[in-house]
Amino acid sequence: MSITRLHRPALLALSLCFAQPILAETPPLTGSLKKIAESGSITLGYRDSSIPFSYVGDHSGKPMGYSVDLAAEIVKHLQAKLAVPPLKVRYNLVTSQTRIPLVQNGTVDLECGTTGVTAERQKQVDFSYGFIFVKGQLLTKKDSGIQGLDDLKGKNVVSTAGTTNEKYLKNYNLEHQLGASVISAKDHGEAFMMLQSGRAAAFYMDDALLYGERAKARNPHDWVVVGKAQSKEIYSCMVRKGDDGLLALVNEALADVYRSGRIEAIYNRWFQQPIPPNGLNLEFPMTSELKGLIARPSSEPVQ
Repeated sequence: MSITRLHRPALLALSLCFAQPILAETPPLTGSLKKIAESGSITLGYRDSSIPFSYVGDHSGKPMGYSVDLAAEIVKHLQAKLAVPPLKVRYNLVTSQTRIPLVQNGTVDLECGTTGVTAERQKQVDFSYGFIFVKGQLLTKKDSGIQGLDDLKGKNVVSTAGTTNEKYLKNYNLEHQLGASVISAKDHGEAFMMLQSGRAAAFYMDDALLYGERAKARNPHDWVVVGKAQSKEIYSCMVRKGDDGLLALVNEALADVYRSGRIEAIYNRWFQQPIPPNGLNLEFPMTSELKGLIARPSSEPVQ
């Protein structure tokens, strides 16, 4: 009796087994992705006065800005990848001092604001691809006579507390013996108020943020951004250290925005068109460095 007749059912089952592709099991959701999928919500950190990245510009109390729009793109991508109904977005206010701790302790799932990638911060949180390249400069009155950091000798200069700019400015002041008085403001809005009131002769911060504060002035063209670019950084979104699943999807979302060209419309909306609260234009075209970052996404500190 042939082996084929004896074992035809077994051979048929075996042939069907090899005819079908072997499907890998979907790995179980962990970390923030599990929390987001199960709760149907995501908590985004936001800044309330970082024009044009993340700020509250009208009576609705809702954050708006370049970083906020990018975070919205990320949320849409998460919904699609997790195959869940539209996620409920919760916003949690952060400051320069609280943004990293709130991401670390899980209060905030994702923070897209004005956080520069540094080697020290990489020890505390994980960073996404960068979404802007910034340079440290000075905002000052058009007729102040200040053209750079060395013109601050004996003058008051303000920066925002808890930022790499504040640290850089203090170190520069000591190393170059400027004798300047460095004032630390709680946020960018307070720093610009000090500049406008005359309590400080200049405001040292990232160029994009300085153009944002300048746009808030009654007469923006009375103020100028000056000085050789000093500290250089890229801003990125933050997730908890080791939250690899969420970070991978965040990077997928940003890469898609860059590859599709949608980044240009988002950028132009906030940097080259009239924006709230007073409809002024920041007049800040996309730099060659940002174009390079979009072409070759990176989450590494600027060297």
